[in-house]
Amino acid sequence: METYGLEKLGIINAKAVYRNLYPAELTERAIARGEGKLSDTGALVVLTGKYTGRSAKDKFIVDTPAVHNDIAWGKVNFAITKEKFEAIKSKVIAYLQNKEIFLFDGFAGADPKYTKKFRIVNELASQNLFIRNLLIRPTKEELDNYGEPFFTVIAAPGFKCIPEIDGTRSEAAILLDYEAHLAIICGSQYAGEIKKTVFSTMNYFLPKEGVLPMHSSANMDPVTKETAVFFGLSGTGKTTLSADPNRMLIGDDEHGWSDNGIFNIEGGCYAKCIHLSAEGEPEIFNAIKFGSLVENVVIDDETRAPDYDDNTYAENTRVGYPIEYIPNAAIPGVGGIPKVVIFLTADSFGVLPPIARLSKEAAMYQFVTGFTSKVAGTEIGIKEPVPTFSTLFGEPFMPLDAQVYANMLGEKIEKYNTKVYLVNTGWTGGPYGVGSRMKLKYTRAMVTAALNGDFDNVEYVHDDRFNLEIPQSCPNVPSEILNPKSTWADKDAYDAQAKKLAGMFVKNFAEKYPNMDKKIVNAGPKAE
Repeated sequence: METYGLEKLGIINAKAVYRNLYPAELTERAIARGEGKLSDTGALVVLTGKYTGRSAKDKFIVDTPAVHNDIAWGKVNFAITKEKFEAIKSKVIAYLQNKEIFLFDGFAGADPKYTKKFRIVNELASQNLFIRNLLIRPTKEELDNYGEPFFTVIAAPGFKCIPEIDGTRSEAAILLDYEAHLAIICGSQYAGEIKKTVFSTMNYFLPKEGVLPMHSSANMDPVTKETAVFFGLSGTGKTTLSADPNRMLIGDDEHGWSDNGIFNIEGGCYAKCIHLSAEGEPEIFNAIKFGSLVENVVIDDETRAPDYDDNTYAENTRVGYPIEYIPNAAIPGVGGIPKVVIFLTADSFGVLPPIARLSKEAAMYQFVTGFTSKVAGTEIGIKEPVPTFSTLFGEPFMPLDAQVYANMLGEKIEKYNTKVYLVNTGWTGGPYGVGSRMKLKYTRAMVTAALNGDFDNVEYVHDDRFNLEIPQSCPNVPSEILNPKSTWADKDAYDAQAKKLAGMFVKNFAEKYPNMDKKIVNAGPKAE
Protein backbone atom coordinates (compact mmCIF):
# COMPACT_ATOMS: atom_id res chain seq x y z
CA MET A 1 0.00 0.00 0.00
CA GLU A 2 1.32 3.45 -0.96
CA THR A 3 1.61 5.63 2.14
CA TYR A 4 2.87 8.84 0.46
CA GLY A 5 5.30 9.53 3.29
CA LEU A 6 2.75 9.32 6.13
CA GLU A 7 5.23 7.35 8.21
CA LYS A 8 7.22 10.59 8.62
CA LEU A 9 4.38 11.76 10.85
CA GLY A 10 4.37 8.46 12.73
CA ILE A 11 1.26 7.01 11.06
CA ILE A 12 2.61 3.58 10.14
CA ASN A 13 -0.41 1.28 10.41
CA ALA A 14 -3.11 3.02 8.41
CA LYS A 15 -5.98 0.81 7.27
CA ALA A 16 -5.89 2.55 3.90
CA VAL A 17 -4.45 5.77 2.48
CA TYR A 18 -6.27 7.77 -0.17
CA ARG A 19 -4.57 10.73 -1.80
CA ASN A 20 -6.28 13.54 -3.73
CA LEU A 21 -9.42 11.62 -4.57
CA TYR A 22 -11.88 13.28 -6.93
CA PRO A 23 -15.19 14.64 -5.56
CA ALA A 24 -17.24 11.69 -6.83
CA GLU A 25 -15.26 9.10 -4.87
CA LEU A 26 -14.93 11.30 -1.78
CA THR A 27 -18.70 11.83 -1.80
CA GLU A 28 -19.34 8.10 -2.23
CA ARG A 29 -17.00 7.19 0.59
CA ALA A 30 -18.40 9.86 2.91
CA ILE A 31 -21.93 8.54 2.39
CA ALA A 32 -20.83 4.91 2.80
CA ARG A 33 -19.09 5.83 6.05
CA GLY A 34 -22.23 7.54 7.37
CA GLU A 35 -20.71 11.02 7.34
CA GLY A 36 -23.53 12.71 5.42
CA LYS A 37 -26.34 12.63 2.88
CA LEU A 38 -26.92 13.96 -0.61
CA SER A 39 -29.25 16.92 -1.08
CA ASP A 40 -31.55 17.13 -4.10
CA THR A 41 -28.92 19.33 -5.80
CA GLY A 42 -26.23 16.67 -5.42
CA ALA A 43 -24.30 18.44 -2.65
CA LEU A 44 -22.99 16.44 0.32
CA VAL A 45 -24.68 17.60 3.53
CA VAL A 46 -23.10 16.90 6.93
CA LEU A 47 -23.78 17.78 10.55
CA THR A 48 -20.79 18.97 12.55
CA GLY A 49 -22.23 18.20 15.98
CA LYS A 50 -21.32 20.28 19.00
CA TYR A 51 -19.11 22.71 17.11
CA THR A 52 -20.91 24.66 14.38
CA GLY A 53 -18.41 27.53 14.20
CA ARG A 54 -14.81 28.34 15.00
CA SER A 55 -13.74 27.84 18.58
CA ALA A 56 -11.40 30.80 19.03
CA LYS A 57 -10.63 30.10 22.68
CA ASP A 58 -9.41 26.60 21.79
CA LYS A 59 -6.70 27.78 19.39
CA PHE A 60 -3.11 27.74 20.64
CA ILE A 61 0.30 28.59 19.16
CA VAL A 62 3.27 26.51 20.27
CA ASP A 63 5.63 28.82 22.13
CA THR A 64 9.19 28.06 21.05
CA PRO A 65 12.26 30.33 21.16
CA ALA A 66 12.26 30.55 17.34
CA VAL A 67 8.79 32.17 17.18
CA HIS A 68 8.30 33.66 20.66
CA ASN A 69 9.26 37.23 19.76
CA ASP A 70 7.20 37.16 16.55
CA ILE A 71 3.83 36.45 18.15
CA ALA A 72 1.44 39.04 19.59
CA TRP A 73 0.58 37.01 22.66
CA GLY A 74 -2.54 38.01 24.56
CA LYS A 75 -6.31 37.66 24.37
CA VAL A 76 -6.24 36.13 20.88
CA ASN A 77 -2.95 34.27 20.50
CA PHE A 78 -2.72 31.79 23.38
CA ALA A 79 0.49 29.89 24.09
CA ILE A 80 0.94 26.16 24.63
CA THR A 81 4.24 24.50 25.47
CA LYS A 82 6.11 22.32 23.03
CA GLU A 83 5.86 19.45 25.52
CA LYS A 84 2.06 19.60 25.68
CA PHE A 85 1.85 19.90 21.90
CA GLU A 86 4.04 16.82 21.43
CA ALA A 87 1.98 14.88 23.97
CA ILE A 88 -1.28 15.65 22.16
CA LYS A 89 0.35 14.94 18.81
CA SER A 90 1.44 11.49 20.03
CA LYS A 91 -2.11 10.69 21.16
CA VAL A 92 -3.61 11.87 17.87
CA ILE A 93 -1.10 9.82 15.86
CA ALA A 94 -1.95 6.75 17.96
CA TYR A 95 -5.66 7.44 17.44
CA LEU A 96 -5.22 7.49 13.65
CA GLN A 97 -3.46 4.10 13.46
CA ASN A 98 -5.58 1.42 11.75
CA LYS A 99 -7.94 4.05 10.32
CA GLU A 100 -8.60 5.10 6.75
CA ILE A 101 -6.60 8.25 6.02
CA PHE A 102 -7.56 10.82 3.39
CA LEU A 103 -4.75 13.05 2.13
CA PHE A 104 -5.00 16.23 0.13
CA ASP A 105 -1.79 17.70 -1.23
CA GLY A 106 -2.53 21.17 -2.57
CA PHE A 107 -1.46 24.79 -2.64
CA ALA A 108 -2.19 28.10 -0.90
CA GLY A 109 -1.41 31.29 -2.80
CA ALA A 110 -2.28 31.74 -6.49
CA ASP A 111 0.86 33.78 -7.29
CA PRO A 112 3.54 31.14 -8.10
CA LYS A 113 6.21 33.28 -6.43
CA TYR A 114 4.46 32.92 -3.07
CA THR A 115 2.66 29.58 -3.41
CA LYS A 116 3.01 27.25 -0.42
CA LYS A 117 2.46 23.48 -0.46
CA PHE A 118 -0.01 22.28 2.16
CA ARG A 119 -0.65 18.65 3.06
CA ILE A 120 -3.95 18.05 4.84
CA VAL A 121 -4.35 14.72 6.67
CA ASN A 122 -8.02 13.92 7.27
CA GLU A 123 -9.85 11.34 9.32
CA LEU A 124 -13.08 12.14 7.44
CA ALA A 125 -13.72 11.88 3.71
CA SER A 126 -16.17 14.79 3.93
CA GLN A 127 -13.56 17.12 5.43
CA ASN A 128 -11.12 16.03 2.75
CA LEU A 129 -13.72 17.03 0.12
CA PHE A 130 -14.07 20.40 1.86
CA ILE A 131 -10.38 21.25 1.86
CA ARG A 132 -10.04 20.00 -1.72
CA ASN A 133 -12.61 22.64 -2.60
CA LEU A 134 -11.02 25.40 -0.53
CA LEU A 135 -7.35 25.05 -1.43
CA ILE A 136 -5.81 25.37 -4.89
CA ARG A 137 -5.99 22.00 -6.62
CA PRO A 138 -2.82 20.68 -8.30
CA THR A 139 -2.77 19.38 -11.85
CA LYS A 140 -1.80 15.74 -12.33
CA GLU A 141 1.72 16.83 -13.30
CA GLU A 142 2.01 19.07 -10.23
CA LEU A 143 0.82 16.24 -8.00
CA ASP A 144 3.26 13.76 -9.57
CA ASN A 145 6.12 16.18 -8.80
CA TYR A 146 4.75 17.51 -5.51
CA GLY A 147 7.73 16.70 -3.28
CA GLU A 148 7.70 17.70 0.38
CA PRO A 149 4.91 19.90 1.78
CA PHE A 150 5.72 23.31 3.26
CA PHE A 151 3.20 22.78 6.06
CA THR A 152 1.07 19.87 7.29
CA VAL A 153 -2.32 20.00 8.98
CA ILE A 154 -3.74 16.93 10.74
CA ALA A 155 -7.51 17.06 11.27
CA ALA A 156 -8.88 14.36 13.59
CA PRO A 157 -12.27 15.52 14.91
CA GLY A 158 -12.96 12.14 16.50
CA PHE A 159 -10.11 12.59 18.97
CA LYS A 160 -11.25 14.41 22.11
CA CYS A 161 -8.81 16.16 24.42
CA ILE A 162 -8.98 15.86 28.20
CA PRO A 163 -8.37 19.44 29.42
CA GLU A 164 -7.07 18.42 32.85
CA ILE A 165 -4.44 16.22 31.26
CA ASP A 166 -3.76 17.87 27.90
CA GLY A 167 -3.69 21.51 29.03
CA THR A 168 -6.47 22.54 26.66
CA ARG A 169 -9.65 24.47 27.43
CA SER A 170 -12.06 21.82 26.14
CA GLU A 171 -12.21 18.59 24.16
CA ALA A 172 -11.39 20.62 21.04
CA ALA A 173 -7.97 22.04 20.21
CA ILE A 174 -6.43 23.87 17.27
CA LEU A 175 -2.66 23.77 17.74
CA LEU A 176 -0.18 25.53 15.44
CA ASP A 177 3.54 24.85 15.59
CA TYR A 178 5.04 27.36 13.17
CA GLU A 179 8.58 26.17 13.82
CA ALA A 180 7.74 22.53 13.06
CA HIS A 181 5.45 23.52 10.16
CA LEU A 182 2.71 21.36 11.64
CA ALA A 183 -0.81 21.96 12.94
CA ILE A 184 -3.23 19.63 14.71
CA ILE A 185 -7.01 20.07 14.83
CA CYS A 186 -8.97 17.73 17.05
CA GLY A 187 -12.34 17.52 18.77
CA SER A 188 -14.18 19.77 16.29
CA GLN A 189 -15.75 18.71 13.01
CA TYR A 190 -16.39 22.27 11.86
CA ALA A 191 -14.44 22.37 8.58
CA GLY A 192 -13.76 26.10 8.81
CA GLU A 193 -11.08 25.33 11.41
CA ILE A 194 -8.97 23.73 8.66
CA LYS A 195 -9.41 26.64 6.28
CA LYS A 196 -8.53 29.23 8.92
CA THR A 197 -5.53 27.22 10.13
CA VAL A 198 -4.09 27.48 6.62
CA PHE A 199 -4.88 31.21 6.61
CA SER A 200 -3.31 31.78 10.03
CA THR A 201 -0.20 29.98 8.79
CA MET A 202 0.05 32.15 5.67
CA ASN A 203 -0.48 35.23 7.86
CA TYR A 204 2.63 34.25 9.83
CA PHE A 205 4.91 33.50 6.88
CA LEU A 206 3.84 35.91 4.10
CA PRO A 207 4.89 39.14 5.87
CA LYS A 208 8.42 37.73 6.11
CA GLU A 209 8.40 37.78 2.28
CA GLY A 210 7.05 41.32 2.01
CA VAL A 211 3.49 40.21 1.32
CA LEU A 212 0.53 41.74 3.21
CA PRO A 213 -2.04 39.02 4.01
CA MET A 214 -5.61 40.31 4.04
CA HIS A 215 -8.89 38.98 5.42
CA SER A 216 -10.79 40.42 2.49
CA SER A 217 -12.68 39.82 -0.73
CA ALA A 218 -11.36 41.15 -4.03
CA ASN A 219 -12.55 41.69 -7.57
CA MET A 220 -11.13 42.96 -10.86
CA ASP A 221 -12.11 44.95 -13.91
CA PRO A 222 -12.20 42.41 -16.79
CA VAL A 223 -10.64 44.89 -19.24
CA THR A 224 -8.14 47.03 -17.31
CA LYS A 225 -7.36 44.31 -14.72
CA GLU A 226 -7.44 46.99 -11.99
CA THR A 227 -8.39 45.44 -8.67
CA ALA A 228 -10.36 46.41 -5.59
CA VAL A 229 -10.10 44.95 -2.10
CA PHE A 230 -12.98 44.80 0.40
CA PHE A 231 -12.30 44.39 4.12
CA GLY A 232 -15.19 43.74 6.48
CA LEU A 233 -16.45 41.60 9.33
CA SER A 234 -19.54 39.41 9.18
CA GLY A 235 -22.69 41.27 8.16
CA THR A 236 -21.02 44.27 6.54
CA GLY A 237 -21.54 43.21 2.91
CA LYS A 238 -18.03 42.02 2.01
CA THR A 239 -19.23 39.07 -0.09
CA THR A 240 -22.27 40.87 -1.53
CA LEU A 241 -20.40 43.98 -2.67
CA SER A 242 -17.46 42.09 -4.18
CA ALA A 243 -19.86 39.89 -6.18
CA ASP A 244 -20.29 42.51 -8.89
CA PRO A 245 -21.63 41.10 -12.19
CA ASN A 246 -19.56 43.70 -14.08
CA ARG A 247 -16.31 42.59 -12.48
CA MET A 248 -14.40 39.32 -12.04
CA LEU A 249 -14.27 37.75 -8.58
CA ILE A 250 -10.69 37.04 -7.50
CA GLY A 251 -11.74 35.61 -4.12
CA ASP A 252 -14.22 36.04 -1.30
CA ASP A 253 -12.14 35.84 1.87
CA GLU A 254 -8.31 35.61 1.86
CA HIS A 255 -5.72 37.46 -0.23
CA GLY A 256 -2.10 38.52 -0.34
CA TRP A 257 -0.76 41.86 -1.63
CA SER A 258 2.76 41.71 -3.06
CA ASP A 259 4.76 43.99 -5.34
CA ASN A 260 3.26 42.01 -8.24
CA GLY A 261 -0.34 42.76 -7.24
CA ILE A 262 -2.88 40.77 -5.27
CA PHE A 263 -3.58 37.05 -5.28
CA ASN A 264 -6.16 34.72 -3.82
CA ILE A 265 -4.75 32.51 -1.08
CA GLU A 266 -7.53 29.99 -1.71
CA GLY A 267 -9.07 28.03 -4.56
CA GLY A 268 -12.63 28.03 -3.28
CA CYS A 269 -15.31 29.82 -1.27
CA TYR A 270 -16.94 29.18 2.11
CA ALA A 271 -20.29 30.96 2.07
CA LYS A 272 -23.06 31.34 4.61
CA CYS A 273 -26.31 29.57 3.77
CA ILE A 274 -28.76 30.96 6.32
CA HIS A 275 -31.72 32.56 4.49
CA LEU A 276 -30.00 31.92 1.15
CA SER A 277 -32.20 32.40 -1.91
CA ALA A 278 -31.85 32.19 -5.67
CA GLU A 279 -33.09 35.77 -5.95
CA GLY A 280 -30.84 37.29 -3.30
CA GLU A 281 -27.53 35.54 -4.02
CA PRO A 282 -27.88 33.49 -7.22
CA GLU A 283 -24.15 32.72 -7.59
CA ILE A 284 -23.90 31.08 -4.16
CA PHE A 285 -27.31 29.40 -4.49
CA ASN A 286 -26.33 27.78 -7.79
CA ALA A 287 -22.91 26.73 -6.46
CA ILE A 288 -24.57 24.30 -4.04
CA LYS A 289 -24.40 21.30 -6.33
CA PHE A 290 -22.52 18.03 -6.73
CA GLY A 291 -19.01 18.42 -5.34
CA SER A 292 -19.97 21.02 -2.72
CA LEU A 293 -19.83 20.32 1.02
CA VAL A 294 -22.73 21.75 3.04
CA GLU A 295 -22.66 22.03 6.84
CA ASN A 296 -25.64 21.97 9.22
CA VAL A 297 -28.37 22.80 6.70
CA VAL A 298 -31.69 21.02 7.36
CA ILE A 299 -32.84 18.81 4.47
CA ASP A 300 -36.19 17.10 3.99
CA ASP A 301 -36.00 13.37 4.78
CA GLU A 302 -37.99 12.41 1.69
CA THR A 303 -37.24 14.97 -1.01
CA ARG A 304 -33.76 15.91 0.30
CA ALA A 305 -34.59 19.53 -0.46
CA PRO A 306 -32.63 21.97 1.73
CA ASP A 307 -34.39 24.52 3.91
CA TYR A 308 -32.01 27.45 4.12
CA ASP A 309 -34.26 29.32 6.56
CA ASP A 310 -34.19 26.55 9.17
CA ASN A 311 -31.55 27.18 11.85
CA THR A 312 -32.30 24.03 13.88
CA TYR A 313 -28.68 22.86 13.77
CA ALA A 314 -26.95 26.23 13.53
CA GLU A 315 -27.33 29.84 12.56
CA ASN A 316 -23.91 29.55 10.95
CA THR A 317 -24.85 27.15 8.13
CA ARG A 318 -22.17 26.97 5.45
CA VAL A 319 -21.19 25.64 2.03
CA GLY A 320 -17.69 25.09 0.64
CA TYR A 321 -17.24 24.90 -3.13
CA PRO A 322 -14.49 25.42 -5.75
CA ILE A 323 -14.24 28.97 -7.06
CA GLU A 324 -14.89 27.61 -10.56
CA TYR A 325 -18.53 27.20 -9.46
CA ILE A 326 -18.82 31.02 -9.64
CA PRO A 327 -19.43 32.07 -13.28
CA ASN A 328 -17.28 35.24 -13.33
CA ALA A 329 -14.39 33.92 -11.22
CA ALA A 330 -10.86 35.01 -12.14
CA ILE A 331 -8.76 31.85 -12.62
CA PRO A 332 -5.97 31.84 -11.65
CA GLY A 333 -6.88 34.20 -8.82
CA VAL A 334 -4.35 36.94 -9.47
CA GLY A 335 -4.77 40.65 -10.25
CA GLY A 336 -2.91 43.92 -10.38
CA ILE A 337 -2.08 46.46 -7.67
CA PRO A 338 -5.31 47.53 -5.92
CA LYS A 339 -6.62 50.83 -7.23
CA VAL A 340 -9.08 51.07 -4.35
CA VAL A 341 -9.32 49.59 -0.85
CA ILE A 342 -12.74 49.60 0.85
CA PHE A 343 -13.18 49.19 4.61
CA LEU A 344 -16.76 48.08 5.32
CA THR A 345 -18.46 48.77 8.63
CA ALA A 346 -22.07 48.30 9.74
CA ASP A 347 -22.51 51.18 12.19
CA SER A 348 -25.77 50.59 14.03
CA PHE A 349 -25.28 53.86 15.93
CA GLY A 350 -26.06 55.60 12.65
CA VAL A 351 -23.38 58.28 13.03
CA LEU A 352 -20.62 57.33 10.59
CA PRO A 353 -20.93 58.67 7.02
CA PRO A 354 -21.97 56.25 4.25
CA ILE A 355 -18.61 56.87 2.58
CA ALA A 356 -15.47 58.77 3.59
CA ARG A 357 -12.00 59.13 2.12
CA LEU A 358 -9.07 58.10 4.33
CA SER A 359 -5.53 59.39 4.43
CA LYS A 360 -2.71 56.86 4.72
CA GLU A 361 -2.59 57.29 8.50
CA ALA A 362 -6.38 57.19 8.85
CA ALA A 363 -6.42 54.00 6.76
CA MET A 364 -3.87 52.44 9.08
CA TYR A 365 -5.99 53.50 12.08
CA GLN A 366 -9.20 52.00 10.67
CA PHE A 367 -7.29 48.87 9.58
CA VAL A 368 -6.04 48.04 13.05
CA THR A 369 -9.37 49.08 14.62
CA GLY A 370 -11.64 46.88 12.47
CA PHE A 371 -14.94 48.35 13.70
CA THR A 372 -18.50 47.12 13.16
CA SER A 373 -21.54 46.63 15.42
CA LYS A 374 -23.51 43.72 16.76
CA VAL A 375 -27.13 44.76 16.59
CA ALA A 376 -29.57 44.66 19.51
CA GLY A 377 -31.73 41.57 19.32
CA THR A 378 -29.18 39.38 17.56
CA GLU A 379 -27.93 37.90 20.83
CA ILE A 380 -29.61 37.30 24.17
CA GLY A 381 -28.93 40.14 26.57
CA ILE A 382 -27.97 42.78 24.01
CA LYS A 383 -30.24 45.77 24.63
CA GLU A 384 -28.39 48.33 22.49
CA PRO A 385 -25.82 48.21 19.71
CA VAL A 386 -22.56 46.61 20.83
CA PRO A 387 -19.38 47.72 19.03
CA THR A 388 -16.99 45.06 17.84
CA PHE A 389 -13.36 45.95 17.24
CA SER A 390 -11.58 43.14 15.39
CA THR A 391 -7.96 44.03 14.64
CA LEU A 392 -7.18 44.05 10.91
CA PHE A 393 -10.75 42.93 10.20
CA GLY A 394 -9.59 39.42 11.13
CA GLU A 395 -8.05 39.45 14.60
CA PRO A 396 -8.36 35.69 15.32
CA PHE A 397 -6.13 34.83 12.34
CA MET A 398 -3.32 37.38 12.72
CA PRO A 399 -0.43 36.02 14.81
CA LEU A 400 1.97 38.97 14.45
CA ASP A 401 1.80 42.39 16.10
CA ALA A 402 -0.91 44.57 14.52
CA GLN A 403 1.61 47.28 13.67
CA VAL A 404 3.51 44.87 11.39
CA TYR A 405 0.45 44.52 9.15
CA ALA A 406 -0.54 48.19 9.52
CA ASN A 407 2.92 49.39 8.47
CA MET A 408 2.81 47.13 5.42
CA LEU A 409 -0.57 48.54 4.42
CA GLY A 410 0.66 52.11 4.87
CA GLU A 411 3.77 51.46 2.78
CA LYS A 412 1.74 49.94 -0.05
CA ILE A 413 -0.87 52.72 -0.04
CA GLU A 414 1.90 55.31 -0.30
CA LYS A 415 3.95 53.41 -2.88
CA TYR A 416 1.07 52.73 -5.24
CA ASN A 417 -1.14 55.76 -4.47
CA THR A 418 -4.03 53.43 -3.64
CA LYS A 419 -7.25 55.20 -2.65
CA VAL A 420 -8.86 54.06 0.62
CA TYR A 421 -12.47 54.60 1.65
CA LEU A 422 -14.50 53.78 4.76
CA VAL A 423 -18.00 52.65 3.72
CA ASN A 424 -20.79 52.43 6.31
CA THR A 425 -23.39 49.82 5.31
CA GLY A 426 -25.16 50.28 8.66
CA TRP A 427 -27.83 52.76 9.73
CA THR A 428 -28.79 56.25 8.60
CA GLY A 429 -31.28 58.77 10.01
CA GLY A 430 -30.89 57.40 13.51
CA PRO A 431 -29.54 54.35 15.36
CA TYR A 432 -30.88 50.82 15.03
CA GLY A 433 -34.57 50.87 15.91
CA VAL A 434 -34.99 54.51 14.86
CA GLY A 435 -33.20 54.95 11.54
CA SER A 436 -33.08 52.61 8.57
CA ARG A 437 -30.40 50.43 7.02
CA MET A 438 -28.47 52.09 4.23
CA LYS A 439 -29.99 51.02 0.91
CA LEU A 440 -27.84 48.51 -0.95
CA LYS A 441 -28.33 50.35 -4.24
CA TYR A 442 -26.78 53.49 -2.71
CA THR A 443 -23.85 51.57 -1.25
CA ARG A 444 -23.26 49.90 -4.62
CA ALA A 445 -23.35 53.32 -6.32
CA MET A 446 -20.79 54.71 -3.84
CA VAL A 447 -18.46 51.74 -4.34
CA THR A 448 -18.80 52.09 -8.11
CA ALA A 449 -18.00 55.80 -7.84
CA ALA A 450 -14.89 55.02 -5.80
CA LEU A 451 -13.76 52.47 -8.40
CA ASN A 452 -14.44 54.90 -11.27
CA GLY A 453 -12.48 57.75 -9.66
CA ASP A 454 -15.60 59.92 -9.32
CA PHE A 455 -14.48 61.14 -5.87
CA ASP A 456 -11.14 62.46 -7.11
CA ASN A 457 -12.40 65.96 -7.90
CA VAL A 458 -15.41 66.63 -5.68
CA GLU A 459 -15.91 68.85 -2.66
CA TYR A 460 -15.17 67.31 0.75
CA VAL A 461 -16.21 68.29 4.28
CA HIS A 462 -14.01 67.31 7.21
CA ASP A 463 -15.72 65.56 10.15
CA ASP A 464 -13.75 66.81 13.16
CA ARG A 465 -15.03 64.20 15.61
CA PHE A 466 -14.32 61.11 13.48
CA ASN A 467 -11.46 62.68 11.51
CA LEU A 468 -12.97 61.74 8.16
CA GLU A 469 -13.19 63.42 4.75
CA ILE A 470 -16.81 63.23 3.52
CA PRO A 471 -17.54 63.73 -0.20
CA GLN A 472 -20.49 66.06 -0.86
CA SER A 473 -21.69 64.48 -4.08
CA CYS A 474 -21.89 61.02 -5.62
CA PRO A 475 -23.54 59.82 -8.84
CA ASN A 476 -26.92 58.12 -8.25
CA VAL A 477 -26.90 58.92 -4.51
CA PRO A 478 -29.01 61.69 -2.90
CA SER A 479 -26.57 64.27 -1.55
CA GLU A 480 -28.53 64.69 1.71
CA ILE A 481 -27.61 61.18 2.92
CA LEU A 482 -23.85 61.75 2.57
CA ASN A 483 -23.68 63.78 5.80
CA PRO A 484 -25.13 61.60 8.56
CA LYS A 485 -26.11 64.37 10.98
CA SER A 486 -28.37 65.97 8.36
CA THR A 487 -30.40 62.74 8.14
CA TRP A 488 -31.29 62.83 11.85
CA ALA A 489 -34.43 64.68 12.98
CA ASP A 490 -32.94 65.10 16.47
CA LYS A 491 -29.53 66.74 16.02
CA ASP A 492 -28.75 66.65 19.75
CA ALA A 493 -29.37 62.90 19.78
CA TYR A 494 -26.92 62.56 16.87
CA ASP A 495 -24.26 64.47 18.80
CA ALA A 496 -24.76 62.28 21.87
CA GLN A 497 -24.46 59.06 19.86
CA ALA A 498 -21.47 60.34 17.90
CA LYS A 499 -19.67 61.34 21.10
CA LYS A 500 -20.39 57.92 22.60
CA LEU A 501 -19.05 55.98 19.60
CA ALA A 502 -15.97 58.17 19.22
CA GLY A 503 -15.19 57.58 22.88
CA MET A 504 -15.40 53.83 22.30
CA PHE A 505 -12.94 54.12 19.40
CA VAL A 506 -10.49 56.07 21.56
CA LYS A 507 -10.80 53.72 24.54
CA ASN A 508 -10.36 50.57 22.39
CA PHE A 509 -7.30 52.02 20.64
CA ALA A 510 -5.63 53.15 23.86
CA GLU A 511 -6.13 49.74 25.48
CA LYS A 512 -5.07 47.62 22.52
CA TYR A 513 -2.34 49.68 20.92
CA PRO A 514 -0.58 51.79 23.58
CA ASN A 515 2.65 51.86 21.56
CA MET A 516 1.19 52.69 18.15
CA ASP A 517 2.81 55.51 16.15
CA LYS A 518 1.36 58.88 17.21
CA LYS A 519 0.64 59.83 13.58
CA ILE A 520 -1.74 56.87 13.40
CA VAL A 521 -3.33 57.66 16.78
CA ASN A 522 -3.90 61.28 15.74
CA ALA A 523 -5.63 60.19 12.51
CA GLY A 524 -8.46 58.52 14.45
CA PRO A 525 -11.63 59.82 16.13
CA LYS A 526 -11.48 62.32 18.99
CA ALA A 527 -13.29 61.65 22.26
CA GLU A 528 -14.18 65.34 22.63
